[in-house]
Formats: sequence, structure tokens, C-alpha cells
Amino acid sequence: MATVIVVTNQKGGVGKTTTCAALTGIFRSRDKKVLAIDMDPQGNLSFSLGAEDEGYTIHDVMTGKCSIREAIKTTHICDVITSNILLSGSELELDSDRREFILKRALETVKDDYDYIIIDTPPALSILTINAYTAANDLIIPMTPEILSLQGIAQLRETILAVKKYYNKNLNIRGILLTKFVPRYALSHEVEEMVQIVADQLQTQVLDIKIAVSIAAAEAPAHQQVLTKYSPNSRASRNYTKLAEYLYPEIISAKKKR
Repeated sequence: MATVIVVTNQKGGVGKTTTCAALTGIFRSRDKKVLAIDMDPQGNLSFSLGAEDEGYTIHDVMTGKCSIREAIKTTHICDVITSNILLSGSELELDSDRREFILKRALETVKDDYDYIIIDTPPALSILTINAYTAANDLIIPMTPEILSLQGIAQLRETILAVKKYYNKNLNIRGILLTKFVPRYALSHEVEEMVQIVADQLQTQVLDIKIAVSIAAAEAPAHQQVLTKYSPNSRASRNYTKLAEYLYPEIISAKKKR
């Protein structure tokens, strides 16, 4: 049965989509079956993974217009459920009882088909985000070493704790991941110290593995390739590989694709 991994932060530009795509590429390189779900109306993960903007999307799944299997598209990287701008109206459309569990119920029908399901969330605390948290096993919180990014996590805290209390008591917050990290900047280390306070409140950790700032991470989506395939020797790519092996050590002994 699949491990459902949600990558989240209500602040944009912190590396959520890059993290999702990188983990997808690493898991696929180890012969793992992966389903990527784009829950962001901007559809950046869909584009990054080479998914066509046609057919059913996660919006159709959430509103009951199709089954989750009907929405799955297969790309040269992995299986993907795409998103588009229609998803931005979900807050008003999803008015049914127990609407927080729509995604969780849908995933139950496909979880046995995959090893990992990776969900990219919107930069907002919406019903979409809550659905993702409710369906998740693991939560990864990327942030850049900036004060505004730190504020985003502090605001996220209340939502995460509420979901753990009311909808998903088994939600596992794997850690806060510092991205676009530049060790020589004093601010990077100052924010790292401050974010530890929030991590303690969430009963999680600030991950020791940090993701280096990398131009390759910005270039890879334009080529519809995952970072670890586009620039496998870049520092950020090596950082993501270490992260995946640290959080999911079962992939270490898995076969690496050439």
C-alpha cells in the first residue's frame, strides 16, 4: 500500500513543486511505482512532469465528475493527476458533509497500485490543503531561509494541529526542509535557529539535510524533466537524493535505473 507524502507551505516560492518532482524522480529511479497529484490550481507540477493539459483533472475527482482512475495520466516520468485553474473554485463547490475526506476516500481505490503517492499543495490554507493533510501519511514542509517564509510556517501550524486532532491523528510531520540554502549567508543560519521553535511546537525536526540553491532546479521544469535526471550531479540533486534516502531508507537497496 502506498505511502502518501504531502509537500506543503502556505508561502509560495519555497520549493514545494521542485521537492515533489525531485522525490518523484528519485523514487522512479529506484523502480518504485509513483502517482503524483497536483492540488495547486497553477498546475506547475503537472507541467514539470510532462502531463498534458487535457482530460479529467483532480478538480473532476474532487467534484465527483469522474473516478480517480479516470483522471490518471501516464507520462515519461510517472503517473500524474493534473490540475488547472478550475480547482481554485473548490472552496465554494465542495459543500458536502465530510468534505475534508473526499481525497482520502478517492485514494483508497488506488493505494494498492503504488508505492508512493506524492501531493503538491497550493500556497493557501484551503479545503484542498485540508483534504491533502487528511489523506496523508507524511508531511514535508519546505521553506526558504527568510523571515516571510518562517511566518508562513507559523501560520500553517494551527491548521496542521487541527487536522491531526479532528481528521487524521496519524499524520506524521517528517520535518521542515530548508531549501535554496546558502551557507555563507548569516540570515540562513539565523532563520534556521528560529524555525527550530516552530518545529518543537509541531513536535517535528528541522531536517539536517538542506537543499542548496541551484539554477538547475529552475531550468529542469522547462525541459519537463525532474531535477535528478536533468542535472544529477548538481548539489541540489545530491541533496534531494540524500533526503529521500534518509526519510525513506527502504529505497536505498532498490535497483537504480540507468
